[in-house]
Amino acid sequence: MREPLTAARTIVTIAVVAGIALGSLGAALMVGSVHVDARGVFDALFGDPARQTMSTEIVRALRLPRALCAFATGGLLAMAGALMQVVLRNPLADPYVLGISGGAAVGALLAILAGVAAAVAPAAFAGAAVSTLIVFALAGADAARHSTRLLLTGVVVAAGWGAAIALILTLAPSAQVKGMLYWLLGDLGGATRPLPALLALALVLVVATTIARSLNRLARGIDHAAALGVDVARVTLTTHALCAFAAAAAVMQAGSIGFVGLIVPHALRLALGNDQRVLLPVAALAGGALVVCADTLARTLFAPLQVPVGVITALIGVPTFLWLQRRAR
Repeated sequence: MREPLTAARTIVTIAVVAGIALGSLGAALMVGSVHVDARGVFDALFGDPARQTMSTEIVRALRLPRALCAFATGGLLAMAGALMQVVLRNPLADPYVLGISGGAAVGALLAILAGVAAAVAPAAFAGAAVSTLIVFALAGADAARHSTRLLLTGVVVAAGWGAAIALILTLAPSAQVKGMLYWLLGDLGGATRPLPALLALALVLVVATTIARSLNRLARGIDHAAALGVDVARVTLTTHALCAFAAAAAVMQAGSIGFVGLIVPHALRLALGNDQRVLLPVAALAGGALVVCADTLARTLFAPLQVPVGVITALIGVPTFLWLQRRAR
């Protein structure tokens, strides 16, 4: 009787997370300085495009792109965290803690400081990739077998990126500093093009799904995975490349947002177990829902002022993580 119960619990959990994700998107479209009811949202999304009302403009031009950007950002961060935790076999691993997000932020800030808007995306990815290479180079050739050493190295590298960010802010013109600070704390105020982030999320999900079975074996140990025929080097390299790409895409879209990649996989693992074939797609849904909810709170709690979304995720994340740790113990 244990296996059917486990399968039923998994299905129910997936359905609940999917429902929360849809509900968060719906709430993001309705809630704001101008309230739009469910009928207004439906008409704006599926009604006659020729009928232009204020509600239609608000939903289509402002709230829908921002909500989709928030969803893609959260999905990317949660998947990056889930992938990193399984390949390092450490629940504390995530792009923020390991310095990948910091490297991406430094790359993006340098492009902003140089005034080259078109270079922000490639600079963010380059920063994430450089950070990943630095962490593994400093941790040593056998770092994959010693996740604690790799994690500590990542924390130190993240601190170094923090110092680099402080230096950039010091050297930046005063007119740019406020915008840079706000962006560093997580800013979706200018999110109007969700398609690149959604495509990045889809790409990461597809590639991650193809290696999910190998990741399940790798989670039991490198020697165990190698004995079962897993190309450990290839899977590890692919996973870290995916994490760097996902972190860079998220930072490019919304700045540096912490705790999503740490909390979401940790909570889902308690509910669903460690099967990456289930965990990874559900993490994308749950991470997206978390950032959508956080962004909705960020723009409504102190309206007309908007709080950086990273502040909300931290306020949610700290007590949630402490509660999860207590429950797991």
